[in-house]
Amino acid sequence: MDKFSQAVIKHKKSVLIAFLIIVVLSAVLSTQVLINYNLVDYLPKDAQSTIAIKIMEKEFIGEMPNARIMINNVTIQEALDYKSEIAAISGVTSISWLDDIIGLDTLKTTPIEFLDTTIIEGYYKDNSALMSISIESGKEKDTVNAIYEIIGDQNAATGESINTAESQEMSVSEVMNAMIILVPIIILILIISTISWVEPLLFMLTIGVAIIINMGTNIIFGKISFITQTVSPILQLAVSLDYAIFLLHSFNDYRSSHEPHEAMVLAMKKALPTVAASAATTVIGFAALIFMRFGIGADLGLNLLKGIIFSFISVMVFLPVITLMFYKYIDKTKHRKLIPDFKKSGNLLMKVRLPFLIVALIVVIPSFLAQSNTPFTYGMGSITNATRVGKDTASIEENFGRQNVLALLVSKENVGKEVELCNALSEIPHVTSIISYATAVGAEIPPEFVPKEAIDQFYSEHYTRIIINTDTIDEGDVAFDTVQTVLDTTALHYDTYYLTGQSATLLDMKNVVSADTQRINLIAVIGIFFVLLVTFRSLSMPLFLLFAIETAIWINLSFPYFTGQPLSFIGYLIISTVQLGATVDYAILLTNAYLDNRKTLPKKEAMRVTIGDNLVAILISALILATAGFTLALTSSNPIIGELGTLLGRGTLLSFVMVTCVLPALIVFFDKFIQKSTIKHDFHK
Repeated sequence: MDKFSQAVIKHKKSVLIAFLIIVVLSAVLSTQVLINYNLVDYLPKDAQSTIAIKIMEKEFIGEMPNARIMINNVTIQEALDYKSEIAAISGVTSISWLDDIIGLDTLKTTPIEFLDTTIIEGYYKDNSALMSISIESGKEKDTVNAIYEIIGDQNAATGESINTAESQEMSVSEVMNAMIILVPIIILILIISTISWVEPLLFMLTIGVAIIINMGTNIIFGKISFITQTVSPILQLAVSLDYAIFLLHSFNDYRSSHEPHEAMVLAMKKALPTVAASAATTVIGFAALIFMRFGIGADLGLNLLKGIIFSFISVMVFLPVITLMFYKYIDKTKHRKLIPDFKKSGNLLMKVRLPFLIVALIVVIPSFLAQSNTPFTYGMGSITNATRVGKDTASIEENFGRQNVLALLVSKENVGKEVELCNALSEIPHVTSIISYATAVGAEIPPEFVPKEAIDQFYSEHYTRIIINTDTIDEGDVAFDTVQTVLDTTALHYDTYYLTGQSATLLDMKNVVSADTQRINLIAVIGIFFVLLVTFRSLSMPLFLLFAIETAIWINLSFPYFTGQPLSFIGYLIISTVQLGATVDYAILLTNAYLDNRKTLPKKEAMRVTIGDNLVAILISALILATAGFTLALTSSNPIIGELGTLLGRGTLLSFVMVTCVLPALIVFFDKFIQKSTIKHDFHK
């Protein structure tokens, strides 16, 4: 390590230039990274709804409708004019209305009152026209904006692609808005906790460099999810600031007895094992996300893992260089300590440790059971409830009712079998209509007498497509039960079948996530257990540390259950690993200090001194991470991101309480057991 440190310091100008070049290049590359707003794309390839989508793209002409547009106060001809304008928009792959059902000539020449009312009212009612359109994936934002320009504020649009466009609009400035508020707050916290006005700027610059490099290197993935784009920079900043703080504090300690260059070599040597251990636990927590079958986990996990590695490199290479270049300014801008040292806090927390431990033991089982039964949401509908899309959806449903479309693909066999299936499907509760060759054209009419474009809507070389309209919302027990009943009913008639549509993909998402949850939590816990096992060379210490953090996680995730509010599955999956990986550092810091003090002091005195010496460091770290979470919650217009921020902020504070109030009680109470289960450690007798 000495040779590496001396090489970095010796060539500090070259190191600085290299980092500046990489940062500029990364900043340019980050603008070329595409953002994916469609969570369905992250489903496993073997999910039945994913297979259905691939089959339809390959074998059928035209995509499934993914939006509905309602034009108010129009005649038949005016509605047809609107349809032509919308069809001409780039990104609109298809649009259908009444003329596609009964024929354009019939619609133009026959008075509306002479047409079949049961058909007409699904498309034209009280002078309002309802059209179904398909918008090309990836072009939702521009296409929907163009549609809004045509239909204006007096008309309405709803559907999956409209929701996606709205989430794109929301996410454009999410990171910037959060950073504008977060950075000044963190700088203020750092100013209070340091003794120089310049030090906080060096901290932020170091991690800022790592964030830009991380965002630029996302070009290797081609595209990342909007969740990763919004959350990753803020988590990277909040989680890895500790590394920079520890190195610079070590440098300042050595400055009192060594010249600057030598002090930095010693500081880097001292900081390396501590920073590496801290980064390792965080990396393991993030790495667990990679093992999710649902691809959003790998998308976010790889990004955060990469970000922590870049932060570690930046702290151990870039920070020493700029610190040695600006240490004179650090000296000139020193100020008195603005935060109390909390030395007497050890006495207070030692007095309340047993009541806190008792409370923790009382709530741990109910919290575990509650978080295990928390209701989840899987779709994007919550994002748009408070926007124009939410109002438009309510308006369309009031006029024409709710429509939730499913597309069923079955092996192409005979029309008689198709009729039997359609009759059975029509009997399912919440199924409002069935559109297939048998129902729309007629089983008795041979396909050779039907125009090819009509045939292509229902038949491909290998499959028959049946459109099922339901009146359920996109997700929830009723929607998922309806989807499952459709699948079960189809299984009685066909051996090969696939179902897609918003509710079908969300049910697949639910099934995949349910399996992912247990696996990634177990991987994270086992991984961090082994890191703690190696760090402390103790069988008991990892158990106590994990109990403290896991209890905080369970309490955090039990809030939605007790308040009756469903929780986004993304928040659940991310926070259970992020909170564990990020806040276990507090427990490591406290435990390391206790074991050092325990060599010369009795157990209670060792813990009292440990708390007094380390409470400020843990508090500052917790404040930064909690502030990052609550800033996300306050600034994000995306409810999924905001909810994740609330979980992060609340979870960090709960971890802080568990580490400073409950963990000391466990360690002191089980001191003799710890002695017997720890190797090569001299405890004071």
